[in-house]
Amino acid sequence: MSADPVELIHILYEHGLLQLGAARTSLAARDIAGRNRAISKVLGILGELEGSLDHKTGGSISQNLAHIYQYMRRRVVDGNVKQDDHALAEVESLLRTLDEGWTAMQHATCAPAAAPYFHAVTELVAHNWNA
Repeated sequence: MSADPVELIHILYEHGLLQLGAARTSLAARDIAGRNRAISKVLGILGELEGSLDHKTGGSISQNLAHIYQYMRRRVVDGNVKQDDHALAEVESLLRTLDEGWTAMQHATCAPAAAPYFHAVTELVAHNWNA
């Protein structure tokens, strides 16, 4: 509950990466139920990230992030339906790149960096991503 907005976004990215890894592992093991659980969590995380964007404060940055999250959701669904590890790996790479950016911002000023997310980021703490 004491995490700042940038840290909350970083937590979502990290959990998304863990779930993508689980989805890819489940795909390789032909564990359909495990893959679907992990994919569902990834889609939820991407939805939370997009839904928490504040387009008034974030301007073009928040619009660009929204487009990236929408693209990643499409690729995750494609990867699940087509059992395509390449699609999941692509999303994992994109999410890792975004996470690296947010990690770098943690060492800088947090308020301007969190502007695209400010409107709903504190609600994300209450969500149980392990469910």
